[in-house]
Amino acid sequence: MTHVFTIAIDGPAGAGKGTLARRLADHYRLNLLDTGLTYRAVAYALIQHALPLENVSAAETAARQVDLAKLDRAVLSAHAVGEAASKVAVFPSVRRILVEKQREFAKTPPGAVLDGRDIGTVVCPDADIKLYVTASAEVRARRRLAEIESIGGTADFTEILADIVRRDERDMGRADSPLKPAVDAHLLDTSEMAIEAAFLAAMAIIDDVLAKRNKA
Repeated sequence: MTHVFTIAIDGPAGAGKGTLARRLADHYRLNLLDTGLTYRAVAYALIQHALPLENVSAAETAARQVDLAKLDRAVLSAHAVGEAASKVAVFPSVRRILVEKQREFAKTPPGAVLDGRDIGTVVCPDADIKLYVTASAEVRARRRLAEIESIGGTADFTEILADIVRRDERDMGRADSPLKPAVDAHLLDTSEMAIEAAFLAAMAIIDDVLAKRNKA
């Protein structure tokens, strides 16, 4: 890869795009950014300082202070932080600040795999590869329940499903950078697909693009 190579992965929560992004970043030796963590970092800062999530000015300040090299997945993965993040993510000014940081990250050699909701459409519209990873809401809810139970927790399937449907509606319905596949994105529906199969399918798409590029 002689130039900065970018893989954009979009899709709804629980579709498996995060795991797929990590596998692809490792395989192709690219930098990795879960852009959702940048919004979670803003929400976490507001929660830590007991500031209302509706405070746009405070959210903008927190967004400017986000350090992409210090995103703590363990802390930011908490469910409450995720809920709060989907609320601050609707502010266009916050999105602009974070998108600029995400674009700078993508430009860092040798390139990057970025996963989120608007990578192929807004953050990196010129990405070399665009993948849209999806799965039915029911499948995603079952995966989330299994994830919670695997670490000894308990949860209600109906509540998880309702939460996922709510989040989808919020992400797809917002006026600024809604969740949707880019027109030139490759669709990967993982409803009936294990992560290994999804990884191999994504690799086939990427390797095909690289092969064609090398022949050019």
